[in-house]
Amino acid sequence: MTIRVVIADDQALVRTGLRMILDNADDIDVVGEAGDGAEAVRLVADLDPDVVLMDVRMPEMDGVEATAAIAAAHRTRVLVLTTFDLDEYVYAALRAGASGFLLKDALAPDLLSAVRVVAAGEATLAPTVTRRLLDRVVTGLPAPTSDERLDLLTGREREVLQQLARGLSNAEIAELLYLSPGTVKTHVGRILTKLGLRDRVQAVVFAYEAGITR
Repeated sequence: MTIRVVIADDQALVRTGLRMILDNADDIDVVGEAGDGAEAVRLVADLDPDVVLMDVRMPEMDGVEATAAIAAAHRTRVLVLTTFDLDEYVYAALRAGASGFLLKDALAPDLLSAVRVVAAGEATLAPTVTRRLLDRVVTGLPAPTSDERLDLLTGREREVLQQLARGLSNAEIAELLYLSPGTVKTHVGRILTKLGLRDRVQAVVFAYEAGITR
C-alpha cells in the first residue's frame, strides 16, 4: 500500500528536502505541499492523505491549530516536525491530536520510518525522546486535575500507564512489571480504549495532565 503524504512547512527549501527524501521511497507518495496551516487543512480535506508532516510555526494558522482541525474532522494522522526550542508548541500539538513528532535534523531513514509507523496507526515517540520532551515541558504545565476516567482502569493498567508515561517501551515495561510483552501490549490497548485515546502518545499526555506521573 502506498502511503500518501502532505508536507506542511512555510519554508520552501525544507519542503523540497523532505519531498526528495520521501520520493525516494517506493511505498510513499507526496501528494501535496502547504505553506501554512490553513492550506494544510484544505489539502487534507481535498486529498485525504494518510499522513501530514506538520511544521509547528507557520503563518496564518500554526501547526497546533491545524493539527486540531485535522484530528477533529479527518482520519489523516499528523506527524509534527520540530526543534527542541519549540517544545511547548509540540506538547500543544500532541494534545491537539498529533500522533507524534520528529526532529527536523532527523536522518532520512528515521523520517521514512516515522511516516510508516504513523500511517500504520501507531505513535512515533521513541522512549528516550518522550522523556526528553516531557521533562522539558512539564514545568510549564498546569497543576494536574482529577479525571474520572482513571476510575475505569484496573490497578495493573494504572501501573502500565505510569511506566508508559515515563517513556518505557512495552519490552521495558514487561521486564519491570514481570509481564510478557504481549500482556503489556494488551494492557496498553485496553488503556487506550477505556480512556478514549487514539494512541500511546495521547496516553502519555493524559498521564501527565492527570498527575499519574510528573
